[in-house]
Amino acid sequence: MKPPPFEYYNPTTVDEALSLLAEHGYDAKPLAGGQSLIPIMNFRLAQPAILVDLNNISELSYIQPDKGGGVRLGAMTRHHQVEHDPLIAERAPLIFEAMPKIATSQIRSRGTFGGSIAHADPSAELVAVSVALDGRFRLRSQSGEREASASEFFLGIFTTLLEPEELLVEVTFPAMPPRTGWALMEVARRPHDFALVGVAAVISLDDQERCQDTRIVFLSVGDGPVTAHHAAEILKGQVPTPELMRAAAETAAAEDIDPSSDIHASAAYRRHLVKVLTRQALELAFERAKL
Repeated sequence: MKPPPFEYYNPTTVDEALSLLAEHGYDAKPLAGGQSLIPIMNFRLAQPAILVDLNNISELSYIQPDKGGGVRLGAMTRHHQVEHDPLIAERAPLIFEAMPKIATSQIRSRGTFGGSIAHADPSAELVAVSVALDGRFRLRSQSGEREASASEFFLGIFTTLLEPEELLVEVTFPAMPPRTGWALMEVARRPHDFALVGVAAVISLDDQERCQDTRIVFLSVGDGPVTAHHAAEILKGQVPTPELMRAAAETAAAEDIDPSSDIHASAAYRRHLVKVLTRQALELAFERAKL
């Protein structure tokens, strides 16, 4: 199928793009990498009257160090740039670990970091990872800028805080505290498919190897990223022994998620995967935190 007719605009600055979005409102849709939007338009699941192409806005493509040891990424930075960037490997290793799991290398050559975040697919790795890393998003419109944390940005399936006249222009990840480990585990039916279940885990330890902070975030088990608050509470202030991590994983599967069944997997199977993957992710994150 082909998309219905639309008008196409090709701005070269953020201000020009924001002016177009303000003028056309709900009729307009920003075009980033196009790896999600174009197929949806071809199936006529989305029918924007206006496309505002962001690909020639060079000011939105960058990877820069942030004060305090974090990292900042422009929204139009390509996945493949993030995948191979040494600053990401050094300052945001969970992001670095996630990138090769995103689709195929061909898609990563066009897909953009901000596009994946703004699309808010509940099966997308970067959505869950941004919550696990306590990322912050800078949103801009003609009337000004505002910031939102990753945990408040995602409202539901393909739904975010973004208003029609706003653009996501930058993503910032803070520095990870000392003695912090990370892991991303997922299971898919075939390589490069969306995961049936995935889990991002971040553990910070004190000097006695007790959990100071634990964040466990799932993908593909709800309408957005799902944070395992009950499981994290079990580990709080404790040395994460194998028994304790197993208990946290079982709690996550039983209390923190409410998955649905579909043609790819049953709810019971997704609970089983959550239990297995959470334990594996916690064990790896703990080992890395001790290094």
